[in-house]
Amino acid sequence: MKYIKVLWHHSFPDEPTVLYSELDDDFWEHRKVYVFRDGRLGYASATEAVNSVKLSIEPLPPLSKIGSDPQFDPMEIDKAEFDDVWSKAHRANA
Repeated sequence: MKYIKVLWHHSFPDEPTVLYSELDDDFWEHRKVYVFRDGRLGYASATEAVNSVKLSIEPLPPLSKIGSDPQFDPMEIDKAEFDDVWSKAHRANA
């Protein structure tokens, strides 16, 4: 698995500003967490979805392609960082 964090620079009040994804080797999402401007957290997996978060219906592009759009700042993170935000999202929506 690969883990990514994408900072989304925008002014849309109802859209997330940080997106976390757990990806397989073909860039398909298995789990995802959104962090919203107001502090809300949403998440999705194959079996659950909270706060309008859904897994992508196609593989994500490589980080270099995501980063070619100036509104996105993507980075690879480790499993521990992803698992931490995943746990926080679950606790926040319990």
